Amino acid sequence: MGRLFIVNLEGKIYSCKHCRTHLALYDDIASKSFHSRHGKAYLFNKVVNISVGEKEDRMMITGLHTVADIFCVGCGSIVGWKYETAHEKGQKYKEGKSVLERFKMSGPDGSHYWVNHEHHHIGGSDADDI
Repeated sequence: MGRLFIVNLEGKIYSCKHCRTHLALYDDIASKSFHSRHGKAYLFNKVVNISVGEKEDRMMITGLHTVADIFCVGCGSIVGWKYETAHEKGQKYKEGKSVLERFKMSGPDGSHYWVNHEHHHIGGSDADDI
């Protein structure tokens, strides 16, 4: 394995909650209306410090997509997925963009989201949603 180069971002940063590796900037959010099995997720135009897994077809709420899981290069945690191909015309805007699951990140203000298994919703502060 070669040398690991980490991109350090400046501004309002989302980072891996496990190792604090920078993942994305607040300004690169395309949408906050995404959801995963664990709750809220954000669609980003650009993410950094990730590795991309194998492509696979997944049936999602919005139809069939070819996606690949994405992993933090700092600690190897799965942090979301990347849209490779959207098979429905109305979903093409997602291609090349990545979804980061909110509970796997620290927000720009240092806040975390935690999975609440009892009620199947997310708890915690997220000041940038206000």
